[in-house]
Amino acid sequence: MKKYHVVGLGNALVDREFQVTDEFLATHQIEKSIMTLLDEAQQQLLLTELGKQFKLEKMVGGGSAANSLVGLSQFGGKAFYCCKVANDEDGAFYRQDLERAGVATRLHTQDNDGHTGKCVVMVTPDAERTMATFLGITIDFSTEELQADAVRDSEYLYIEGYLATSEIARHAVQEARAIAEEAKTKIALTFSDSSMVKYFKEGLDEFLTPGVDILFCNREEAELYTGTNSLEAAMDKLLNYAREVVVTRGKEGAVIGTREKRVQVPGFKVKAIDTNGAGDMFAGAYLYGVTQGWPTAAAGTLASRAAAEVVSHYGPRLPAETQRELLAAHEAEFVAETSDL
Repeated sequence: MKKYHVVGLGNALVDREFQVTDEFLATHQIEKSIMTLLDEAQQQLLLTELGKQFKLEKMVGGGSAANSLVGLSQFGGKAFYCCKVANDEDGAFYRQDLERAGVATRLHTQDNDGHTGKCVVMVTPDAERTMATFLGITIDFSTEELQADAVRDSEYLYIEGYLATSEIARHAVQEARAIAEEAKTKIALTFSDSSMVKYFKEGLDEFLTPGVDILFCNREEAELYTGTNSLEAAMDKLLNYAREVVVTRGKEGAVIGTREKRVQVPGFKVKAIDTNGAGDMFAGAYLYGVTQGWPTAAAGTLASRAAAEVVSHYGPRLPAETQRELLAAHEAEFVAETSDL
């Protein structure tokens, strides 16, 4: 048995979240619902403008893969995260945030000058999240931050699509893939955001070569990547690269497909407040279920429930207590259903 259920590779970002208006996004020419990369000066200017009109709602450790690993860990899974922070205030905050969530790292061994990455998350009244990111030192995520022993000792290697923006990060991903394949560690990838498909598709092509065990994406990303206009056609093409494809569909749930079958995962009706982190939570909860040996439908339903719970709260994560309650309710229902078979 391996030590970890999932080892993740991704950007370390401290999120600063604001509730904003569509007019603010339009005035500042910010493309809605996707992630845009900024330099430090541009992001600081944006923060200044936000501070004039809105209050800071929450500051939390973020990053797509980190959010997924926190979700997995708080359900009871064992997670390790490979990332890069600076020896600044945000870096210390980020390390402590992951420690509190039960995610193992070796950040305490890093001593890097520079600035830890930051993400400004702007949530509009329709619950859509728009992100403006200064990558800071995480742009230099490399093989030096890659913990080969953790990759070897994990059931899954989970790769964040945002790493496609950096050439040296892409090299680190390829090195991690090679280690994983040799150690028989399965590989999962998330596209992370439609902006990665639009502007960094070649990097995602590298991540998908020669194939992955699980690919996570939403419907827009799936159709954009494959150049199709139907979910079924997109899944058929994506299955050329992945043994299993998980396509989230917001309030409509998800579709999980292999060459042999499709599993329809139900959505759960909630009042959406903030969609930030929904896809990340879905992936983390699904990987938790899979690594516990659950059937696809059971893992997918837990993931859908957890993602719905996230969008009904402000911020990309849930309290550990909420996750424990959700898991207990789900397991009770799952046992009741299977006992009737």
